[in-house]
Parts: sequence; C-alpha cells; structure tokens
Amino acid sequence: MKKKVTMSHLGYKFQVELINQILHPANKKFADRIIDIIHAKYFENEYFRLIIASVKDYHEKFEKIPTWDTLETIFRIEIKDQVTRDYVFELVKEIRDLEVKDWEFVQENSLDFCRQQELIKANDKVYKIIEDGDFDRYEECAEILKEALSVGAEKDDGISIAENFETVLEQDFRHPVPTGISGIDNLTDGGLSRGELGVILAPYGTGKTTILTKIANTAYNMGYNVLQIVFEDLPDVIRRKHASCWSGIELNNLTEEKEEVLNVIKEQTQGKENDLIIRKFPSEGITMNDIKSYVRHLISTGFKPDLIVLDYIDCVESTRRYNDEWSGEGNVMRAFESMLYEHNMVGWTAVQGNRCVSLDTEVVISGKGVVKIKDVNEGDKILTHDGYKEVTTKFPIEKQPVYKITTKSGKTIKVSAKHEFPIGYGKLKSIKTGLKVGDKLLTKK
Repeated sequence: MKKKVTMSHLGYKFQVELINQILHPANKKFADRIIDIIHAKYFENEYFRLIIASVKDYHEKFEKIPTWDTLETIFRIEIKDQVTRDYVFELVKEIRDLEVKDWEFVQENSLDFCRQQELIKANDKVYKIIEDGDFDRYEECAEILKEALSVGAEKDDGISIAENFETVLEQDFRHPVPTGISGIDNLTDGGLSRGELGVILAPYGTGKTTILTKIANTAYNMGYNVLQIVFEDLPDVIRRKHASCWSGIELNNLTEEKEEVLNVIKEQTQGKENDLIIRKFPSEGITMNDIKSYVRHLISTGFKPDLIVLDYIDCVESTRRYNDEWSGEGNVMRAFESMLYEHNMVGWTAVQGNRCVSLDTEVVISGKGVVKIKDVNEGDKILTHDGYKEVTTKFPIEKQPVYKITTKSGKTIKVSAKHEFPIGYGKLKSIKTGLKVGDKLLTKK
C-alpha cells in the first residue's frame, strides 16, 4: 500500500498561503496553472480539503475560480451544520485577509509539489505497461511522460492572427494614458498604454518627483486609479505637489491661499469613483517582490491601479546578487515591466542621472530621436525636463564608490564622491571637494 502524500511537511502556514494564492483575484495565471493538478487529498486539514474541493468543483463547472463572496455562498448552501459553517467562514476570512509576502516561493514550491505527484502517477502507468511486457506501446509511454512533464505550465497559446482584428485597426488601438506634459505626450503618441514603462532620467534636484507627480495627477483627473510609490519624500509633501497641480498656486504660497486651495481640492476629488493612493516605502531593503505583494493586496481590497508611479527605481533592490550595479538595476527594471504586463497597468519611474549610467540607456536627441547614451556626442541636444539642452561634456563610464547623504528632513540621496551640490551663492561642492555634515544644500521643494 502506497504511503499517503500530503503537503504536511510544508506546514500549516504554507497551506493557508497557498489557498490564498489560488483564490486571490490578482493570481489568475497561477490559479489556471495549478487548479487541474492540485487535489484536496494533498491537504491534511479537513477544512482545507473542503475549500479546495469546492473550488475545483466550481472551476470544473464554470471554468473559472470562484470569488471569495461566491465561495461563502457555496458554503452557506452546502454546509448545514451552523457550528461547522461558522468555523469555515472564520477560516476563509483568515485566508482572505492574509498578505502573502513570499508569494513567489509559495507558488513555485506548490507547483513543483503538484507536478512531481503527476510525474509519479505517470511513472506508475509506464512501469505497469513495461511490467506487462507491452513493448509495442513505447510511443504511448513517451506520450504519458511528456504530458506529465507539461502539466502546470503557463497557459499561453499565443493569439490567432484573425482574432478580434477590429481593435488592432482602431485609430489608436494603444489607448494611451496622457501625462499632461505636452513634450512627453507628443514624443509618446499621447502617452503610454497598458503594459508599457516610461523612465525619466535626470540629475538630482531637477524635478523628477514633480514630473512624476504631474503624471499621476493627470491620470487621476482623467478617471484612472493611480498608485504613487515614494521612497524619499513624505506623503504630505507629495500631497502639496498635487494641490499645486490642481490649483496652479506655487508650493510656497499654498498656505497663504489655503481656503482657495481647499475649495479646488474638494472640486477635484469629491464624488469621484477612482482614487489616487500615495504609499511611502523605506529607502533601503525594498525589492520588487515587496511592491508586487502590496499591489496584490490593494487588488484584493478592490483597488486595482491603472497607473503606477515609482519614485524612484534606484531605491528598489534586486532580489539577486550581481557583481556589478547595472545588472542588478536591469533585474529590477525587468521585474517592474513584468508586473505592469501581468496586471495590465501603465508604469512611470525615474532614474538618478547624476551618476554614471548604463551604456545602453536610451535618451532622446533632437534630430536623431531615441538613441543609446553611448552614441550621444558633445554638441547634441538632449531632451530634459526643461526642453532640449546641449551636451557640453561626455564622461567615460567608470566604477566608483556610492555615498548616502541624509538631510535634516529625512530625505536620502545616493551619489558618487564627485557629484556636486548647489550650496548657495552660485557655489557647488561635492564630497570630494569638502562637503561635510552641517552644510546646507539647495534642493527641490
């Protein structure tokens, strides 16, 4: 008699998180991959088995995963005992409210477990055929193993050339989200569309946060759900920038014009069905997995962002170790792009341009269009936040130490020793030329 195989060795917490991931509305791809190979018998807890069996039955009948509310309705109908029903409801609530931070680990290991069980079943079938001496069934054996190895794979069969061609031939099939900045909108044919990522490259203190806030503000005004993630600025600082966008009043004068500003904000926000959420993360120790988990949490609460602003991506750490900084940044950027594609969202971020940048970084040059920065020459005019500016000097890329400066307000800045800060009276100073604790820096508001 074969030993009963369960996921008990993975623990109670893992199994609860797995059920959460199958039912989570943001995990359709994962649920589609695992639903046919996950079985109630893999769970030792009888109530876990009940939940999985109910989900599988629903999926078999309607070809989709039930929502949390639908699952509760199913239990109301099928569970007659009040005590049992109340317990199951509490368990479902516990599972639903989970914020699974290690969701990639849970998904990967549960898929591996289930696929291994399918491979064991296939191996038993093949062994029986061989044991019976049916050597003419070799091709059948190969097909059994091939099918077992393919279960749980991503279900993306591509798209037929003839499928829904009407949308391809629309005047603007991309449906871009405008930024509200005419120069960028003109260059991007009206803005970015879902699944696309825009990167603003600029030196410290030139207004990257202001541009990103303007982009977020415009999208919100047009009825989109917006998530603005910041690392260095406080949320109230960002809210003041939004107030300035709406009112047209400069940041320095907002307090003096308080009543007018409040009236404008009320007009712009009251009665709207969409929302703009500002979330501050620590400037160290955050990876794209943390951000993905937060986005999934928001989706589970009913708020699905149409546009995400990440201010800025230099503060996000890679989950892998690399010998050079650029490879790690590339890994972070690709992870951000992957999340945008998976959730059908627009993304904007910024990169600190005062340091050396990758030779493959793309910039816009007047008369040439988009080119790699290694092909930029002195005298070219490069697009900046303030129009086209002439390139006066081109420095070779080099490896150099990176320093972190923390201002009195708590803002952190990562720079090389050569980066010069304005300190007033038209003077510039770098760490190399004597910048020290107590010096006053002129920074953007």
